[in-house]
Amino acid sequence: MENAALLKAIIQNAIDGIITIDERGHIETINPSACKLFQYTPEEVIGKNISMLMPQPYKAEHDHYINRYQQTHNPHIIGIGREVTGLRKDGSTFPFRLAVSEVKFLGRDVYAGFIHDLSREKEAEDQLKEYATHLEELVEERTLSLKRSVLELQKAKEEVSQSLEKEKELGQLKSRFVSMASHEFRTPLSAVQLSASLIDKYAEPFESPNISKHVGKIKNAVGNLTTILNDFLSLEKLEAGRVELSYSTFDIVKMGEEITEEMQLMAKQNQNIIYQHTGTTSMVNLDANLLKNCIINLIANAIKYSGEDSFIEFNTELNKDACIVTVKDNGIGIPESDQKHLFEAFFRAHNTGNIPGTGLGLNIVARYAGLMNGTVGFESHVNQGATFTISFPVQ
Repeated sequence: MENAALLKAIIQNAIDGIITIDERGHIETINPSACKLFQYTPEEVIGKNISMLMPQPYKAEHDHYINRYQQTHNPHIIGIGREVTGLRKDGSTFPFRLAVSEVKFLGRDVYAGFIHDLSREKEAEDQLKEYATHLEELVEERTLSLKRSVLELQKAKEEVSQSLEKEKELGQLKSRFVSMASHEFRTPLSAVQLSASLIDKYAEPFESPNISKHVGKIKNAVGNLTTILNDFLSLEKLEAGRVELSYSTFDIVKMGEEITEEMQLMAKQNQNIIYQHTGTTSMVNLDANLLKNCIINLIANAIKYSGEDSFIEFNTELNKDACIVTVKDNGIGIPESDQKHLFEAFFRAHNTGNIPGTGLGLNIVARYAGLMNGTVGFESHVNQGATFTISFPVQ
């Protein structure tokens, strides 16, 4: 009796559903878990065929098993872990794992079905499949997107390559043109300069101010054109990387005096260039041609942007650490808003007005100085002039 009570308690409290049927398939007992799964009370199912809890095609299969058993007495329905589908009272279905055992009880055969609900597992499995499908679609989409990106990148690369090739060709054409133009223009400009000087000489006996005035205009125009040609040629060489440094040891004071004499001829009326050197020595080791170009550019700007009857200070200094070149004027100055762009190619300050220029001079100065490990600095205020300083470390 105690064993029977224990067995009943186990069956009544089992997590899985347990149903027993006779050899004809009629339900004899059903535990609470099975009632909950199928949504029936014991009274609604006991004595009825188990097939009422099965949807098609499982219902037809069960009837076939019962008929076969009645003919052969071979219990084909016995098995472990077979997945089937149950039919609830409300018509809905759910998956479960069915294990059937044959039990000899009071001289007859009883079959016990153990029902394990698979709803949560199947739901999780479906979600996993759905997620896997989504991942596959996402991977496929990303793969297609990546393929498109690669194709676009290859296309862009080809376009860039073609563009670079065209740019290279244009660069070569520009280089040839600048060199040709520089050479072709220099010859007639030299002839014009020489002719202007001869006219000025031959016109001296006439003492005509008009002749001197117009000859001066010719010389200034030729000088401006020559400066423009020199600037473009220098820029072209810098862009092409064809500027080769040639260091030598030379007397910077001698160079400064020569530049002062040369630039004084280009100065405006009553403009005076004052040169001064500071230091006990004067020998430096730099590229003389590049340094001279830098100084001439700075003094030419000082002449251009300063008025008549003014002074331009040109100083060189040589100490144990650096060689310093300074050019100072009291001209129109540089607006503060323009100062950050001052060394950009082709840039000109907004207050230059009709004063001629290419906007290349300071760019060339900065790049030449940089090639010699030098730096360029300046200080300026509008209508108070400008001071430019180039500093080179002592070699």
